[in-house]
Amino acid sequence: MIRILAPLPLLLSLPAVAQEAPVPDPATDAGSDSVIVTATRSPVDADRVAASVTVLDKAAIDRAQDLSVASLLARTPGVSLSSNGGYGTTTSVRIRGAEADQTVVVIDGVKLNDPSSTGGGYNFANLLVGDASRIEVLRGVQSILWGSQAIGGVVNVVTPLPQAELEGSFDVEGGSRDTVSARAAVGGRTGPLAWRVGGQTLTTDGISAVTPEFGGGERDGYRNHSAQGRAVLDLATGVSAEVRGYYADGRVAIDGFAGDSLEYSRNREFVGYAGLNVDLLDGRLRNRFGFGYTDTNRDNYDPERERPQTFDAAGRNKRLEYQGSLAITDEWNAVFGIENERSRFRSVSPSGALADPIPEPARGKAELTGIYGQVNGTIVDGLTLTGGIRQDDHSRYGSKTLFAGGAAWALPWNMVVRASYSEGFKAPTLYQLYSEYGNQALNPERARSWEAGVEQRLLDRAVTVAATYFERRTRNQIDYVSCGAEADPLCVMPGTDTARWGYYDNIARAFARGVEASAAARLGTRVALDGNFTWTEAENRSSGSSYGNWLARRPRYTANASATYSLPSGASLGAALRWAGKSYDNASNTTRLDDYTLVDLRGELPVSESVRLFARVENLFDEEYATSYRYGTLGRSIYAGLRGRF
Repeated sequence: MIRILAPLPLLLSLPAVAQEAPVPDPATDAGSDSVIVTATRSPVDADRVAASVTVLDKAAIDRAQDLSVASLLARTPGVSLSSNGGYGTTTSVRIRGAEADQTVVVIDGVKLNDPSSTGGGYNFANLLVGDASRIEVLRGVQSILWGSQAIGGVVNVVTPLPQAELEGSFDVEGGSRDTVSARAAVGGRTGPLAWRVGGQTLTTDGISAVTPEFGGGERDGYRNHSAQGRAVLDLATGVSAEVRGYYADGRVAIDGFAGDSLEYSRNREFVGYAGLNVDLLDGRLRNRFGFGYTDTNRDNYDPERERPQTFDAAGRNKRLEYQGSLAITDEWNAVFGIENERSRFRSVSPSGALADPIPEPARGKAELTGIYGQVNGTIVDGLTLTGGIRQDDHSRYGSKTLFAGGAAWALPWNMVVRASYSEGFKAPTLYQLYSEYGNQALNPERARSWEAGVEQRLLDRAVTVAATYFERRTRNQIDYVSCGAEADPLCVMPGTDTARWGYYDNIARAFARGVEASAAARLGTRVALDGNFTWTEAENRSSGSSYGNWLARRPRYTANASATYSLPSGASLGAALRWAGKSYDNASNTTRLDDYTLVDLRGELPVSESVRLFARVENLFDEEYATSYRYGTLGRSIYAGLRGRF
């Protein structure tokens, strides 16, 4: 940190400038009509960001009518989705062909991951849209600002802060399979205090997690209760304190290996944050001191067993961080900081017989300290350069230094050209090291990527077209190795003579490249069109029989399109299409998942200035498809409800 802060006295001695530093907070309320990206840890106009980003504002979120964040993300470029059944089942989001656990998820500025999960990543199953006011998808390696795990990209979910003395919103809907969702939020500003709290509940009878071909038939229901809140208190001019919180409790019925069963899984997630914001030098230097805490508990039960609990896991993160933002000159800003994360996990799989003692849980802990700095500025009119460096010091793997750089050039004819290079580093997870399948000889995963793209706006910005090419190389990728008949010393649990089903090892090299293309058009005030197409070639580059095979559950081609027509009365009618090409469910590419096309219809009708009636049909043609082998997906579904904003 001393190396980062050492130049500050010289920078601060520069002549005073009128510009204020951007707020050093990925959960800030931009308060601007222009598109602002905060996943870069501070508000930056999208035309100055070198990496590819998609921003979904509140209007886009409402228009899509999706209940889950994962469903929204699947409509954006470069994102593929797979799940082990209907709502509430394990849901994986992959960005640009990266592993699902190589995506960082941020909720109101707090990085959320589960140290007790296999890859330490985030399960999107329980993340509902809730009170989200903006969702950002930053694609490509983002480890400079977000550290370990951000090899695929960053998903940033931001809830709003109120602007009026009292404001609120609600959504209530129901539909197929006895699905009922209700959400409400209220907040306001009173003197120095701004606050907002909200909650959501979702229940559904669901579908069979396992398809009938593999023994599934009964409906596996799901329920989720979640709550979130934010509060900011101005203590003095330029000084404020803030607290944020998010909690979700989900319970979903799951099927066993043989099909229908009474098994179910429960998942509880808590995210907490407390911070102090201090502005110095008339806002030229802004500082944020924060403490973040995440706690995830996962339990599986089988009521037909003598001892019902089949799995018990808990993962916790404690995170101390400082982030600063400095307006160096009128055209140059710097973001820098230091963060310390301490992770713990516990995991155990008890026997079904009460006579068998519960084994000692697998436990592990790790500490990671990261120091980072990034500078961006304009050297000529419209050309913004960005450069960053990060050093991570892991308690087990020592230090690793990463670099990134890029440029965004906003040309006078409404064209933006972007190019960037970045490096990534991901230490083995606690589960991969210390669980019953652990291997303490693992090495960290490392990645390098670059991209280049162009965006053109036409007809007074009524039409926008964009295209980006990217490449990423990953080495030391960690995969699960099954134990077979051949003798393998790693097929015995360390320190014992007990055989195990498999273990984790650095066996994989991966290569991904592709093109993301998108277009949007606004034809007057009535018609809105948009679409995107992604080609992602994600391959195994490890030596052996799997060399050149597709990475599992990653379709090579995906496309999305939507059209909305608005009437003078405020009513609207729209259609959306999602297509995914074939993929494979296993590393050997012997189990194929066929391509599929989904068509949705949606409409809205104003009841008053603040209340709207909405309805949608998902999977209109009742397409049968699979994103994971053996597991079911939702057929035709019809929903309707009311939405209020006041």
